[in-house]
Amino acid sequence: MISLSLKVVPNARKVHIKKEGGRLKLYVNRPPLDGKANEAVIEYFSETLDVPKRAVVIVRGETSREKQLSIDIDPAAWAAFLAAIG
Repeated sequence: MISLSLKVVPNARKVHIKKEGGRLKLYVNRPPLDGKANEAVIEYFSETLDVPKRAVVIVRGETSREKQLSIDIDPAAWAAFLAAIG
């Protein structure tokens, strides 16, 4: 299980993630209305890390762009993901 903080940018043209200033920034193509951006965050990590959606939990920041997530994933797989995004 890993814990991470990230900034979410809704209404982006395409879904992508990048490191900025030593932290993660996730761009999602859904609006911050009715939890749609939060759903996009969960779907992104679920699909990218090949884990079930229930393994990705928003611990803090459901109504904020600053989010704290908990992801049930092997630390080696998480390290490989971080290395892949540079």
